[in-house]
Amino acid sequence: MNSPARATPALSSPAAARSALEQVAANLSLAVRGKEKEVRLAVTCVAAGGHLLLEDVPGVGKTTLVEAIARSFSLSLSRVQFTADLMPADILGAQIFHAATASFSFRPGPIFRQLVLADELNRAPPRTQSALLEAMAQGQVSLDGVTHPLPRPFTVVATQNPVDFSGTYPLPDSQLDRFLMRLSLGHPAPEVEARLLVLARDAATAGAVVEPVSSPEALNGLRAQVAAQRLDDTVADYVVRLAHATRSHGDIERGASTRAVLALGMAARAHALWEARDFVTPGDVRAVLGPCLAHRLLLRSANQGTYTRDEALHLIEEIARKVPAPR
Repeated sequence: MNSPARATPALSSPAAARSALEQVAANLSLAVRGKEKEVRLAVTCVAAGGHLLLEDVPGVGKTTLVEAIARSFSLSLSRVQFTADLMPADILGAQIFHAATASFSFRPGPIFRQLVLADELNRAPPRTQSALLEAMAQGQVSLDGVTHPLPRPFTVVATQNPVDFSGTYPLPDSQLDRFLMRLSLGHPAPEVEARLLVLARDAATAGAVVEPVSSPEALNGLRAQVAAQRLDDTVADYVVRLAHATRSHGDIERGASTRAVLALGMAARAHALWEARDFVTPGDVRAVLGPCLAHRLLLRSANQGTYTRDEALHLIEEIARKVPAPR
């Protein structure tokens, strides 16, 4: 998760932030129809300064959503297609030797954009996947002893196919923990698919036709607003008790990390802005609990793929029912 842009002032009020969120969400819904809940969560994740993991079968609009986010916020976008032979230098960049001057110069890779689409991330081996770790955690890239800052705002949105698909590698736990949320779009409803046929629109380019409605500077202001949201001690204690419940559950081998606790708090802060509030309630925490924690849990069961995802969400719902919320 990126640090908030300290030099950028927050928006004038939570109401102004809500208006900005709703404007972007409405814009994204023009590109990805029938997925209002998932679109709102995706906007919440980006506003919170987090990275987003989209896991689903091919052809349901994952890439379209990412392109529409970049267009809506006027962000520079790069798309990296992860394959089995992709190398870290293909993402980060490399030192280029100039024979005429006998000197080296740095050639930035595609990660030096404000929004990076890591497409089919789990088709690359873990060594290449891990090239994103420093960038996602600290917003910088270190190569040959030199640290290169990435542009602000900076966000990684990765897509991955279910791990039971052929030719896929499971993402390392350290990688998964750096994604603020994991979302699945799923197939649209029949009436929405029929509407797409009537519109005769190419879903692959739908994101490109969305008009910009915000700017990188406004997104930085939105993130500063999120960081300024108030989270009281009672709600903080509730977040920690939920995390502890995942660590002591009999069906969970490894529960939520401290990074996950911080991520959940930041996502809840962003969610409070949808109601123009400057404070977080337990309802905000529960609204983002599944998307923030499910992908971080290591279960004891032998299930794989979508079964693991569904089981993790089920366990989190069970925990949310059992852990009492503050009044």
